[in-house]
Amino acid sequence: MRKLINNPDAVVEEMLRGLALVNPGVRLEPESRVIGRKDFGKKVGLVSGGGSGHEPTHAGYVGPGMLDAAVVGNVFASPSADAIVKGIEMANGGMGVLLIVKNYSGDIMNFGLAAELARDLGIEVAEVIVKDDVAVPDSTFSTGRRGVAGTIFVHKLAGAAAEAGLNLFEVTRVAQKAIDNVRSFGVSLSSCVLPAVGKPGFEMADDEMELGMGIHGEPGLERVKTMIAFEAAEYMIGKILIDLDYRDRECAVMVNGLGGTPLMELYIMAAEVDKLIKKRGLDPIRYYVGEFMTSLDMVGASISILRLDDELKQYLFAPADTPGLKEKGKCWRCQ
Repeated sequence: MRKLINNPDAVVEEMLRGLALVNPGVRLEPESRVIGRKDFGKKVGLVSGGGSGHEPTHAGYVGPGMLDAAVVGNVFASPSADAIVKGIEMANGGMGVLLIVKNYSGDIMNFGLAAELARDLGIEVAEVIVKDDVAVPDSTFSTGRRGVAGTIFVHKLAGAAAEAGLNLFEVTRVAQKAIDNVRSFGVSLSSCVLPAVGKPGFEMADDEMELGMGIHGEPGLERVKTMIAFEAAEYMIGKILIDLDYRDRECAVMVNGLGGTPLMELYIMAAEVDKLIKKRGLDPIRYYVGEFMTSLDMVGASISILRLDDELKQYLFAPADTPGLKEKGKCWRCQ
């Protein structure tokens, strides 16, 4: 196994210690494996979380302008309800807490239970469910569509709304509006290696590509011969635009690496995406290119497109300062 780790059974704890060490704006609750902000006042708190192995998701988005706490489970496994309650308590600034949950059965169950437990403690809690993956309507790991990289847009917009002082109802509305306006699709050229297993979860030939594979290695639509960048981008964009009408609308685009894809290739994909969506009447005003929601060391990429209006654009360009995403608060095209 080619991994720079110590103990396969301690990768989550050691990763979180390192993250907290190099990011002085956050604090670690080691027993619950929660990363929380040190400095926030009276505002709606935002909590997300899920299995580890998707870094910088989720703990990498804790900071001003995004999340107030992230709850981290084992690799590809939901955190416990008790740990999520701790995250809710750490994020509670006195105006209630919004849980941003990806649409996987374990997350739905544990975050839902944690919300009920927190309400019993007197904390007002709301929930939204992210289901942006257009690849498959149902899968082995989820109930309905999977929540994938579009979740980062939800963190960003809801975080900005909370920083602006909106109440829990309004922050929840903004988060749901983001969910309603984002779609994603991904492709993979390899499996990933779980630290505790030490070998790929499945085999793919060197000339094969999985269309629509999930971030835990869930099966997609089909396995085909490897496409060139233009062909892959055209296929993914086609699936996304069939699902939601983006014509004559401004949008933000995320080209996301799954952990093992060189940045060179992601930039090539971004250039192809830009040509394709402009031909179809979209107006991209912001690109995010890099690793935002990974699958350990999986080779592949996903595309997420967020449809914008004036309200969402305002929150998209609001300042944010987290390890995984920073926003200076200006529209680069508008300068």
